[in-house]
Amino acid sequence: MKQTNKLKILNDPIYGFITIPSELIYDLLEHPYFQRLRRISQLGLTYLVYPGAYHTRFHHALGAMHLMEKAVRVLRTKGHAISASEEEAVLIAILLHDIGHGPFSHALENSIIPGIHHEQLSLDFMQDLNRQFDGKLKMAIEIFTNTYPQKFLHQLISSQLDMDRLDYLRRDSFYTGVSEGQVSTERLISMLNVAEDSLVVDAKGIYSVEKFIVARRLMYWQVYLHKTVLSAEFLLIKILQRAKEMYQSRMEMPAVLKPFISGSYKNQNTSVIDSYAQLDDFDVMAAIKEWSHHSDAVLRQLCLRLLNRQLLKVSMQNEPWSEEVIAEKREAATKQLHLSTQDVSYLVFSEKVSNNAYNPATNSINLLYKNGTLTDISLAADQLNISALAKPVVKHFLFYPKGL
Repeated sequence: MKQTNKLKILNDPIYGFITIPSELIYDLLEHPYFQRLRRISQLGLTYLVYPGAYHTRFHHALGAMHLMEKAVRVLRTKGHAISASEEEAVLIAILLHDIGHGPFSHALENSIIPGIHHEQLSLDFMQDLNRQFDGKLKMAIEIFTNTYPQKFLHQLISSQLDMDRLDYLRRDSFYTGVSEGQVSTERLISMLNVAEDSLVVDAKGIYSVEKFIVARRLMYWQVYLHKTVLSAEFLLIKILQRAKEMYQSRMEMPAVLKPFISGSYKNQNTSVIDSYAQLDDFDVMAAIKEWSHHSDAVLRQLCLRLLNRQLLKVSMQNEPWSEEVIAEKREAATKQLHLSTQDVSYLVFSEKVSNNAYNPATNSINLLYKNGTLTDISLAADQLNISALAKPVVKHFLFYPKGL
């Protein structure tokens, strides 16, 4: 029988050639759970603002794994012991860290399965894969859940300066064309070190870390929390809310989406993962196309607005919007769109969004000096006011139809 060559090379537009490092990782890549990530957009509906942002979670997972290989190599050269089995496990953990994302990624984080974060679903997927692969993912799961003795391995996956963030900043910057998000992944990884079982950065890398934190802040407000992106994504959330409210057994939609709109997934005898693993962007968009002809005027209008990019207008301010302003907009929308006061709340609403570029309270980025001392980046930075960037920024958005 002809054997498959499992040590293949992939060509990535960001890093060039990426090598699949082991047969187990190749088999995980080939698994339907992972192949599904090809159909999950990395940035939700951001392509409605930045037309090039059509990259997927599949791209990001491979890129993060590639950076993890580099990080392991750097830490070994600095005298930190990482066995071959630990290396494979941490590569698997970063490869699968986002496997639990649902359609349109963060845009529908709590809309498909309310109350369950994608990280929990990623763990569920990993545990199911561990059963399928006869326990070979045990160490990867321990690293992912931070129960493995060497804690710095988990920090390479989830911390203020992890391989996840390093890849998505550079990748999202590339595909959106927003150059402010460009970071030097090579320089940052070369500066990584370990002290007291924690991931740290050599002090001479301070300016690269500063640029990383600033780039992250800029990418959040220019891309991830861009007001038009938010308009599109909240519109998508409202569509699913209305569909759930209007659900009838004969409602047209892909069969794999129906359990999540009807809520019947809660009553299934099998694991929710079985149904969730079949769901992707295409199912939700197919449903939206069907619902654009629905008899319910609100659902129909929401879907047509998203399909035709007739998004809601957005006003932004630092203080919460008053009930009087919201009521005034809703009254105007009621008259203009001939909708009830209750229904118009789907088209006129306010939302609060906050962002922390750097949060020293959780997994701070520490600089390691030659004398062995550690200092938090927000205290050590001198060229840029990183301590100011550590404070959360809150903005309040009001969404409403244009012309009101």
